[in-house]
Amino acid sequence: MDRTSSARLGLPTGIQTFRKIRENGCYYVDKTAYALRLAQEGGHYFLSRPRRFGKSLFLDTLKELFECSEELFRGLAVHDRWDWDAPRPVVRLSFGSGNLRQMDELRELTMAQLDAIGEDAGIDIRYDAPSMRLRHLLRALRRQTRRRVVVLVDEYDKAILDALDEPTTAEANRDYLAGLYSTLKDCDEDIAFTFLTGVSKFSKASLFSTLNNLTDLTLHPRYSSICGYTERDMETVFGPELEGLERAKIQRWYNGYSWDGRERVYNPFDVLHLFDQRRFRNYWIKTGTPAFLPGILANRGFELAELSGRWVDEGRLEDFDIGRIGTAALLFQTGHLTIAAEHPSMPGRYRLEYPNLEVRQSLSHLLLDQLAGERKGRSCGKACARRWRPPTTAACATRCLRRSPASRTMRTGAPRSGATRDTTPRRCTCSPRARAWIRAARRAPRRGGRTWR
Repeated sequence: MDRTSSARLGLPTGIQTFRKIRENGCYYVDKTAYALRLAQEGGHYFLSRPRRFGKSLFLDTLKELFECSEELFRGLAVHDRWDWDAPRPVVRLSFGSGNLRQMDELRELTMAQLDAIGEDAGIDIRYDAPSMRLRHLLRALRRQTRRRVVVLVDEYDKAILDALDEPTTAEANRDYLAGLYSTLKDCDEDIAFTFLTGVSKFSKASLFSTLNNLTDLTLHPRYSSICGYTERDMETVFGPELEGLERAKIQRWYNGYSWDGRERVYNPFDVLHLFDQRRFRNYWIKTGTPAFLPGILANRGFELAELSGRWVDEGRLEDFDIGRIGTAALLFQTGHLTIAAEHPSMPGRYRLEYPNLEVRQSLSHLLLDQLAGERKGRSCGKACARRWRPPTTAACATRCLRRSPASRTMRTGAPRSGATRDTTPRRCTCSPRARAWIRAARRAPRRGGRTWR
């Protein structure tokens, strides 16, 4: 479909800068009412949402708001309710870029950002330790402007998540960040507002032990749609883009995310790519799924049917730490499961389900590919009867799981018209990891008896 109609605006696909969206005349879903409420209440906040869900854009909106970029907010909810003559100094740190698997990379990125902020403000920072440099910067900014500082941290946990397959590195990065973030608590008198975003919420016993003054907005019912697009947003903001697309199909593919069990939102990354390409595809799963997720699920021996429909307590959704990642927390925080409902008689207990068709379908493919190893010829040493042509490795893994060892050489059934029967057992292509998963899955009860690890 032609998108050159004058009724249409630019699609902000991949744009995480509030100023760029507003100056380029792109569609913008107004989230400034949330920013105003948080700013008026003041304090220190944390928000966990999956990747590609608009966290960085909201953080940049806060930055422009506190810096009083009034021209960018004309026509938005916050414009007539904000004092545009009282800007605050802003310290914004982002750990969303670069290879942070090495401590040196993480330290250099932190130092470079602090140096740039100090240089822009004309502040000479003399300390070598990042925590001391941050402390000096905050106090210098307050003395210089006579106003308390706003601190914004984006992707606070990326340096840890990137190194989860190397526990020693992940723990070193976690300890480094814990020391850096503890400065925020120590400098509370210099800070007016703090907002941290990330994919995960690490256990309070580790990283968050130094940030126990944060208010967690992740499951707060008043902020359930702070990221993502609601049905009203789709109708009022993206109305011109919906022409020629089946609404029910859009809902099945990309809607369904919820953090309170009631209000549901669309995945913004998927929606923008759909409007651009006009085709239903698995857009988000390619970049929104952490690389370590399929391997962890495969190693734990979970079947696809067991990943949804579970009732879990709220505490299980925060059971996330290096070397001890709860499966419920892992899938929920990465966006592969969502809250379908809250238990009517047990507050704080939720039923988790797949949010939509994209996630259900894509996670199945990712997990089965992981189980099968995607390498033909890697034999598990046992015969696996196949029909007329070798199926995919994913199908092989599923077939091996469903069959008992004695049925591996079962006859293949009646041949198709014009074909000859082939009763020769063929070897499967399951990887050693898939074998371990298959053995674990056979030993466990298929329904009711499994518990989250």
